[in-house]
Amino acid sequence: MKAVVTNDYGPPETYTVTEIPAPRPGPGQIQVRIAAASINPADVQVPSGEFREQFPLEFPHVPGNDFAGTVSELGPGVTGYEVGDEVFGQAVPRALRAMAGAERPSLTTGALAEYAVFEADTPFIAMRPQSLSVEDAAALPTVGLTVRAMLASAEVEPGASVLVVGASGGVGTALLPVLAAFAKVTATARPECAERVRELGAAQVIGYDSAEYPSDVDAVFNLTLPGDRLTEAAAALRPGGQLVTITFPVTQPEWLGRDDVDLRFVLDMDGRLGGMREVAEAAERGELAARIGRRYMLDEGAQAVRDFARRHTFGKLVVRV
Repeated sequence: MKAVVTNDYGPPETYTVTEIPAPRPGPGQIQVRIAAASINPADVQVPSGEFREQFPLEFPHVPGNDFAGTVSELGPGVTGYEVGDEVFGQAVPRALRAMAGAERPSLTTGALAEYAVFEADTPFIAMRPQSLSVEDAAALPTVGLTVRAMLASAEVEPGASVLVVGASGGVGTALLPVLAAFAKVTATARPECAERVRELGAAQVIGYDSAEYPSDVDAVFNLTLPGDRLTEAAAALRPGGQLVTITFPVTQPEWLGRDDVDLRFVLDMDGRLGGMREVAEAAERGELAARIGRRYMLDEGAQAVRDFARRHTFGKLVVRV
């Protein structure tokens, strides 16, 4: 099969598209014929070697977490799926098993390929709604899970003032319309993305310079700044305001420079706040959607990862297989 491959630790400039054997499902696993996949930070960070001590990879390594496709083979013991089922979801490389959830981890051989193998018994794979195209479904999993988990973890009241840091990325462009439906949102974005961010519901769009941050907001949603660089974001909050963040390293309260912040780090690897079925239902109701900023074919898959790493992107980058 054809796949995006890296043969050693290094930057995405070393990735290639080549032929490798198709993975076969073992007990409790399904093989999926991938129709589309989307790019996430882990597709760059894990093969970079940044975490090689904690999560050593086996090579060749195929990146790709988010996908949509068709079940093409069942491993022994699988009863929840049939060959031909249209599915979508999110899974992480098998090397990340230690952080993939204690009960029903969602693991994969890599979705930037013609075929990939996934664990069948996980809340992070579900049937694809027919109202979602394969590209829209492939763009949605990590975005949808993250948005739902952040909103479930936060306590933002109607009419609240909110600052979203990193509003033009995959999560930001899905989160903005949901927040803007009941809160007044100030969003950070580059000038070339400002109009599109306003169209998604931001009442005000500012640059990335923290000097432009508003003051005394009720909540800050950090989607992009490293977890140890949130002092300025915390300074924008009113006393007792919420700082909701998803980035690493996991933010420690003492790093914020003030002790009156309600700090909430969001990472739900067990699906306790909802899985892919709930994401699908929200998408069908029109409550949740991913925005696709750029599309590629699989032959351009390595370039897609490079663009994600090196170019400013709006929304999600999707690779059609």
